[in-house]
Amino acid sequence: MPHSCLVQSDIDSYQHDGVVLIKDLFADHVDVIRAGIEQNMAEPGPHAAENLKSGEGGRFFDDYCNWTRIPEFEEVLRNSPAAEVAADLMQSDTAQFFHDHVLVKEPGTSRPTPWHQDGPYYFVAGRQTVSFWSPVDPVTDATLRCVAGSHLWSKPVLPTRWLNEDNFYPDEDAYMPVPDPDAEGMKIREWPMQPGDAVAFSFDMLHGARGNVSTGRRRAFSLRFVGDDARYVERPGRTSPPFPGHGMVSGERLREDWFPIVFKRKGMEEGPTAVAAGAV
Repeated sequence: MPHSCLVQSDIDSYQHDGVVLIKDLFADHVDVIRAGIEQNMAEPGPHAAENLKSGEGGRFFDDYCNWTRIPEFEEVLRNSPAAEVAADLMQSDTAQFFHDHVLVKEPGTSRPTPWHQDGPYYFVAGRQTVSFWSPVDPVTDATLRCVAGSHLWSKPVLPTRWLNEDNFYPDEDAYMPVPDPDAEGMKIREWPMQPGDAVAFSFDMLHGARGNVSTGRRRAFSLRFVGDDARYVERPGRTSPPFPGHGMVSGERLREDWFPIVFKRKGMEEGPTAVAAGAV
């Protein structure tokens, strides 16, 4: 049986469209996430970025891989239903944690998040992947937007750097150009959301987000998981997150001391899940 946050149609929609809205997934953890985001913004990690060009209004802050130094993020990872729900959506016996991500658009930030897929930036590949994008502020216009079915496209979308939009990898023929889903009439999924709701989407989902032209903040928190079939892969360029010094080779499962298995179905053989503080 799936977790009580889900019904079977949610799992079916996720498999078919690559994206689904999960109401109240983090409803019991909103205040904890807010506290973690504020600590993250006050004490940014080494990967923190400001994603606006000179002269653009507002603020677009993002940072990732901070769960080992921000206790609130680890609390949500360990105690929320996200890992079990991830396993259900992926149809996997395990949910292995990949990384956390914070994205904050302050009021008056008109810049949208460009259309992209996360998968080509990552050093992990597999069909069993899921990201949860959850706001801790009510969201109407500054929403996450996902192109239904794009996780099944035969070619990945070319990775680019967000600010200058130049090519991220050298072999353009291996990728399709970044499309314009609005102009091309693609099926875009987006929802108004309340704090604690979550959009679940595949690493291979084409997605972006509107700017925040409202008078309120738009703080979003993500947890990202992989399933049984996920394996380390080499990429032709620098990955994001970079995770230097990991020591893995192509075809291996991600190392569990850096990327813990947070959920296992009952009856599976127990394996190591210990996490070294500060490993990522």
